[in-house]
Amino acid sequence: MIPTLTALARTTATAVWLVLVSATVLSWWLGFESAHGADAYRELIGVAILLVAFIKVRFIGMYFMELRDAPLPLRGLFDGYCLIVCTAVVGMYLWA
Repeated sequence: MIPTLTALARTTATAVWLVLVSATVLSWWLGFESAHGADAYRELIGVAILLVAFIKVRFIGMYFMELRDAPLPLRGLFDGYCLIVCTAVVGMYLWA
């Protein structure tokens, strides 16, 4: 059975997908602003773009890789991985 458009619009996956698309547009807009005159806030914008990217990684892991229904230790490992890698990447970005 093929779901109807209204049935698809009511799913959690669709809502998460819309959040991911919005986050992508936000990242693009921040990058565009950074490249066109926001020199004073370049580092802050770079960190914001990286944070949006890792928030997107977490959403994808939780909702499209079904980790939200996984056992707590596995979810904890994934959250820890996201936190550690995000911290390392942001730290390297600010250090360089």
